[in-house]
Amino acid sequence: MYKIIFSDIDGTLLSGLRVLSEATIQQVKQLERKIPFILVSSRMPQQMYHLQRDLGIEGLPLIAYNGGLVLNGDQVLHSTTVPFQIIEELVTLNEQEFEGKVHISLYHNGEWYAPQYDQWAMREEHNTLVAPTIRPNREVLAEWATEQKGAHKLMLMGEEELIERMFQLLNEKYAQKLQVYRGKNTYIELSDIKVSKLTGVKVVLDDIYHLPLSEAMAFGDNYNDLEMIEGVGCGVAVDNAREEVKAVANHVTLHHAKDGVAAFLKDFFKH
Repeated sequence: MYKIIFSDIDGTLLSGLRVLSEATIQQVKQLERKIPFILVSSRMPQQMYHLQRDLGIEGLPLIAYNGGLVLNGDQVLHSTTVPFQIIEELVTLNEQEFEGKVHISLYHNGEWYAPQYDQWAMREEHNTLVAPTIRPNREVLAEWATEQKGAHKLMLMGEEELIERMFQLLNEKYAQKLQVYRGKNTYIELSDIKVSKLTGVKVVLDDIYHLPLSEAMAFGDNYNDLEMIEGVGCGVAVDNAREEVKAVANHVTLHHAKDGVAAFLKDFFKH
């Protein structure tokens, strides 16, 4: 029997309206913490806390920034950032090759800095219910240089044609240093090459629950979920998942808009 559950958020756990459905809330609450339910996301922690509250799993560990930051309450279990030098190179690349037209949001733990309050910042705020701090990339870099800080995640957003060009360039220049993940045609997420959702899952299993991967269940839909779905004992893809994710999953449940996670939990645990 599986003793712990990990779930991606966007496109997996949330409904088509990007909220938690009542069915999902009830199914997770019925686990009664006998089986910990751990959120795993590219989101920052502040964009996950309200979901933990609604699900009744406040205080449980969470895996943010695609594994770049793993928290257990206020305790940092793991932290890996994109080095400052690479961030500076990317900002320069945007200025020189793209006339600064690609929106680069910089994230570190609970901080989100957007260069301007444009359509991209507004959309992300609408989707995640967290507002950015508006500061030019260069201003943030100047501060981080003195603090010797890196970014847990960079989010690059822009028109599809620009993002396609940027995606190609990043894969040419940084394939050995960065996880370059394109969740949408207008978005690129960057984190350090050493982390993934699966590395985050391993931290939680090893440091907190002392369980093997074989006793874990995980839900996901997108490319950044692939390693996790393949690596755990029971990987479940929602019906809207990428075909590559479905191919490595043990099960395929309903579409996220049809409460696929809740449906699988109800059937599997016979609530």
